[in-house]
Amino acid sequence: MPQQKDYYEILGVSRTAPADEIRKAYLKLAHKFHPDKTGGDKAAEEKLKEINAAYDTLKNPEKRRNYDQFGGAGNPFGSGGGSPFGGGFEGAGGFGGDPENPFGDLFDALFGRGGMGGGRAGMRPGNDLEYRMRISLKDAATGVKKTIKFNRMESCPECTGSGAAPGSQPTRCPTCGGAGQVRRQQGFFSVTQTCPRCSGKGFIVENPCNRCGGNGQVKVSRELSVELPAGVDTGSRLRITGEGEPGQGQGAPRGDLYISVEVEEHPIFERDHNDILCEVPISFPEAALGTTIRVPTLKGEADLKIPAGTQSGAVLRLRGLGIPDLRHGRAGDQLVHIQVEVPARLNKEQKELVRKLQELMDEQSHPLHKRFMDKLKKSLGG
Repeated sequence: MPQQKDYYEILGVSRTAPADEIRKAYLKLAHKFHPDKTGGDKAAEEKLKEINAAYDTLKNPEKRRNYDQFGGAGNPFGSGGGSPFGGGFEGAGGFGGDPENPFGDLFDALFGRGGMGGGRAGMRPGNDLEYRMRISLKDAATGVKKTIKFNRMESCPECTGSGAAPGSQPTRCPTCGGAGQVRRQQGFFSVTQTCPRCSGKGFIVENPCNRCGGNGQVKVSRELSVELPAGVDTGSRLRITGEGEPGQGQGAPRGDLYISVEVEEHPIFERDHNDILCEVPISFPEAALGTTIRVPTLKGEADLKIPAGTQSGAVLRLRGLGIPDLRHGRAGDQLVHIQVEVPARLNKEQKELVRKLQELMDEQSHPLHKRFMDKLKKSLGG
């Protein structure tokens, strides 16, 4: 089995990179390899899965510590680091199994399930599913409830999941005796492997169901109401337990559904963590005399006081009108970048008024110009 790529290498960051750097690297790569950008290219889709798996581990401090200790380069038992959908070190390849048999998972990783007491024969947890959801920046700021539709496998209603045609039953696999695994000797070791005849199910279907073809499952459409909390961002992932595909075998748990969020770009606003940035033009008289203007926010319009003498490039703050933090709920601010607009065209009367204004102004009216001229004279020895 090829060794799994290093998560830090996948994201293009160093092993000492801070969380913010890891997040920025992930967002850049997720945008680059998103299906909307690649046109559904399969190689890009696989690359995006690698990127999601790497970020899911490295963004979580506890998972990252575990990965650095057990799952990084140099680990003799493979890269590990958990599945793309979280859970830390679990199952084959991990080291967190039965406390009464701490080496069981290690032997399972080396020699396959069943070497030291494996699980119940034929039981397999269901597959996890992932759904990509695009939302607006406003929805990210306020939270949103959406109804999604997706396909997943379900137990076949014709055979109730057995895979056998009505009136017949699956039979115990003669190769493994229903264990789902076979044991063979390799030198000093007894190696347990998945049964090649029943593929680990422990049974075979001689008379398969016409509807599911003996698989025991059929694809169905599922509709689900999903509520995203305020503060989500591109890269946020919401887990809905038990909404994945059904497991195989009696008592096998269902998989989970993961909602991967992508926040659309806004024509006016830009997000910077929990702050919202925007640029607002004002006229020269408004900047010179001061005024109060109405500016757009994600929650509607708000009053913004422009102090007299405001310069182009000034940043004014509207507190609490940014994005709520997912952890504590406190919202960031809206930062308004002021651009003083110089008239491109003036009529005769306007030009005359501007000339008169220029004549009335002295050095105190242009402090920036005065400071510049003073520095210029000093540099020239004047």
